[in-house]
Amino acid sequence: MDNACVVWDAAQKSCHHLRVAIVHGGVRAAGEAMAVETATGERAKTHSKPKAPSGRLRSLDGLRAISIAMVMLGHLGGTRGLRAVNLQIGDYAHLGVVVFFVISGFLITTLLMVERSVTGEVSLKLFYARRSIRIFPAAFAYLAVLAILQSAGSVHLKPGDMWHALTYTENFHRIHSWQVGHLWSLSVEEQFYLLWPFAFVALGARRSIWAPVGVVFLAIGARLFARFFLYGTPYENGEMFPMVADSLAMGCLLAMLRDRLESMRWYLRLFRPGWSLLLLVVALGLNRYEGYTVVAVFGTAIINLCLAVLIHRSVYCADDAVGAFLNWRPLMFVGVLSYSLYLWQQLFANRSSSAWVNAFPQNLILAICAGVASYYVIEKPLLGLRHRLRVKAGDESLERPAH
Repeated sequence: MDNACVVWDAAQKSCHHLRVAIVHGGVRAAGEAMAVETATGERAKTHSKPKAPSGRLRSLDGLRAISIAMVMLGHLGGTRGLRAVNLQIGDYAHLGVVVFFVISGFLITTLLMVERSVTGEVSLKLFYARRSIRIFPAAFAYLAVLAILQSAGSVHLKPGDMWHALTYTENFHRIHSWQVGHLWSLSVEEQFYLLWPFAFVALGARRSIWAPVGVVFLAIGARLFARFFLYGTPYENGEMFPMVADSLAMGCLLAMLRDRLESMRWYLRLFRPGWSLLLLVVALGLNRYEGYTVVAVFGTAIINLCLAVLIHRSVYCADDAVGAFLNWRPLMFVGVLSYSLYLWQQLFANRSSSAWVNAFPQNLILAICAGVASYYVIEKPLLGLRHRLRVKAGDESLERPAH
């Protein structure tokens, strides 16, 4: 029986102890054991959930790598020297961003839960300090380069571009230049995390789950409203917060319900290859037809749900063939760089430009070089400061949140 998914055939889960530590944006299973009753009534061996050598929650870096590959392929396709690649699954670059959203909600909420479990409370001040150190320096460095290029006449930004980028309101700025267009997703995340930690603390352990539930229904209503009342405007299919925040909320729900879900036999059957493949097909199929009103309004929520289950499956069954691929070190390294790559790829993936730097393959090479430089020059040196803030919060092992 598969050690990672032994509970597929379990009749009863008798013990499930969660003690996690977050290191470098992940969760380390420091002592999580589970004993199960087999269908024949015999006791299965207790096993510990696998953890990555780096201490990160397994498989998530691999998923990030796949997501950033989807984004970059979608953006680079159509640039000079590379034809647009139609995978027959709709806008897969956008789908990659949705995967990032669900992962982010899952990890940030897990961070909040672990801090409250370890220290008895959540320090909002330290949460925002850590988040600022994680997100702002690299993003502001990118914007500084854009400002220099704008002054030199190499790029041409539209009115309001820089202001909305600096204030993380790009998702409400629909008439923008290509170079800042991707910042809509970072804006959505920052807006979400301005609100969610407050709700998590104010509502308490039991009631806080209703906040992401409410966001899911709010997003469905917002998309329905946009289809009927914003039709023909730039905001009809926009990335405004109320219309897309349910992807982050679904990740939050996964984190909060994770232990309960892992005790349900019917749910764990979804981790079997056949069911997991079906969930993937459903998500990709709905994404392909997201141009239809019914799919755009309601199908997006189903895509989020399918992705959440698949992410959970990737973490829980990290020792099977899929897990081995997701935890392949070169793929994990790309996942570590995913935030930096996401920031910088936009500058080199401009289909409307005939400049040498926007032609394939040099645009891909330059995007990778810029992302690597951003990580090692800006992001990685700040990890020590963020670790000290974790220590101040009362847990030395909580080191860095997801982006």
